[in-house]
Amino acid sequence: MKSDTPEIAAARQRVESSRSRLMGSAQELQERLSPGRLTRDAWQGAKEKGADLAEDAVDAVRARPIAATGAVAALALFLAREPLMELAGKLMNGVSKKRPVRKSRKPKPSQTETVE
Repeated sequence: MKSDTPEIAAARQRVESSRSRLMGSAQELQERLSPGRLTRDAWQGAKEKGADLAEDAVDAVRARPIAATGAVAALALFLAREPLMELAGKLMNGVSKKRPVRKSRKPKPSQTETVE
C-alpha cells in the first residue's frame, strides 16, 4: 500500500468514513425498530391520547353538565336494562299478589239462555 497515490489514499479514507457513517445509521435504525422500543412508543402514545380524550371529556361535561348527566343516565339505563326489566316484573307480580284479582262472573244460564 506504500505505492498508493495521495488521491487513492484520500478515496480510501472517504470510503472508510462513509462505511462508518452507514454502519452507525444501520445500528441506530435497528435500535429504533426494536420490538421493545416500538412497544414503549406505542404505549406512550396511547397514554397521551387517553389523557387528551379524558381532558376533552371533562371540558365537555363542564360546558354542559345537564346534557352530560342525561347521557350518563341513558347509558346506565341501557346497560342495566335486563336487571331493571326483571325488577319491574317482580314488582308487578308482587303488587298483583297483594291485591285480590277479581274474577269475572259467569252468567247464569237462566239469565242469558232460555232452556228448552
